[in-house]
Amino acid sequence: MTPTTPAPGRSRTRNAMIWIFGALGGILWGYDTGVISGAMLFIKQDIPLSPLQQGLVVSGLLVGAMAGAGASGRLADAWGRRRLILWAAVVFTAGTVGAMLATTAWMLVAFRFVIGIGVGIASVVVPLYLTELAPKQSRGGLTSLMQLLVTIGILVAYVTDYALADSGAWRWMLGLGAVPAVLLGIGIYFQPESPRWLVKHGRADQAREVLTRLRGTGAEEVEQELDEIQAADREKEAENAVGVRELLTPRLRRVVLLGLGLVFFQNFIGINTIIYYAPTLLTTLGFGTSGAILANVGIGVVNVLMTLPALRMIDRVGRKSLLAVGSIGMLVSMLVLGVANVVGVSYGPLLVAVTLGSILVYIASFAVSWGPVQWVMLPELFPLRMRGSAVGICLVFNWLFNMAVALVFPVLLDITGPGVMFLFFALMAVLSFWFVQRGLIETKGKSLEAIEQEVLGTADPAEPAEKQAAHA
Repeated sequence: MTPTTPAPGRSRTRNAMIWIFGALGGILWGYDTGVISGAMLFIKQDIPLSPLQQGLVVSGLLVGAMAGAGASGRLADAWGRRRLILWAAVVFTAGTVGAMLATTAWMLVAFRFVIGIGVGIASVVVPLYLTELAPKQSRGGLTSLMQLLVTIGILVAYVTDYALADSGAWRWMLGLGAVPAVLLGIGIYFQPESPRWLVKHGRADQAREVLTRLRGTGAEEVEQELDEIQAADREKEAENAVGVRELLTPRLRRVVLLGLGLVFFQNFIGINTIIYYAPTLLTTLGFGTSGAILANVGIGVVNVLMTLPALRMIDRVGRKSLLAVGSIGMLVSMLVLGVANVVGVSYGPLLVAVTLGSILVYIASFAVSWGPVQWVMLPELFPLRMRGSAVGICLVFNWLFNMAVALVFPVLLDITGPGVMFLFFALMAVLSFWFVQRGLIETKGKSLEAIEQEVLGTADPAEPAEKQAAHA
């Protein structure tokens, strides 16, 4: 029996609630990765931490994220998207409360690892869940939108750090992350399961009911979308047809290296040192604690504001152009910072202006380019039959590179000082520009078949245009 079509207003409300609770997943991801930057200044006053232990407290989350992201694909297929997000909220909450109550460095590292598992799950499953429930007209901008939500979460973390800075209440800085985690768990409990997951598990009737409630359209439109989901589910099987061993063959190696190059440079151009360690870095340069955390709030604001135009420019300016401009902006800002510190400009108004100005230019350059573009280009580069396997491998390496930078930075900062580190990131910016110009292809405005032909030379040029448009 065909379900009764709900009123359009009720359907809009249901869709809005799904997006709100989905947004909480992105904000949680950003909050838990960003809050440690300000909290670290006060944790060190309460719990003695060596430079290596500081790196472990930060990177413990990233190791957990790597594990969570690696396991989430199989778990999402076995348990369902909605149920896994619910468990991610439980993991977030448990890890946050544990970190809040930690009394030793190793307790902090352990519970940051637990939080990281939730971050890794959210980074994979929340976009997947929203994509599979979103109407067609809303699906295209989802990937970039998740990047915006993460930057908002980072900004909320920075504002929280500043609000609690006078009291030095680092436990509350970490612990307040449990609030959106609990809201996410409660909210997602009442949301529907993904229609695609239901179809995959032979529950087409339930998928039809979910689509009817969400869309508020007639039975014919629902049946058409259900047919499309069933067809897409058959195509999805092809995404995992290429194993890891085959990805390393000469014919596929180039595109895999392009994907790994994207995630390598996004991490090694230094963004994570700013997100995780900006207040620590600023105090090293002579800033007071409150001033460093207030400057961190400004960094968060710029990060959000410059992500907004990127959502529109990606499809207008092009991926390669944005990445190249971003690399140039980051190169200039890191060179200025490096030279100022190596030359030995003394702390004062000049160094304050140079430092803050350069960091803000750096953040703006990243937010409009490497921040969102990586997430858009990764699935575009890989052909359908290898997309699932290849993107999964790249995301694991993304968290691995992220963890490496977060772990090593405080140790190298203690050994070399900030000037050498800034010059190293300037060198990475030069190499990232070379990679973009010489290695990457432009994917703007091209069908996935055309991209495949350009990268691998395997697309069938005689394929019907209708099918190419369907994959675009």
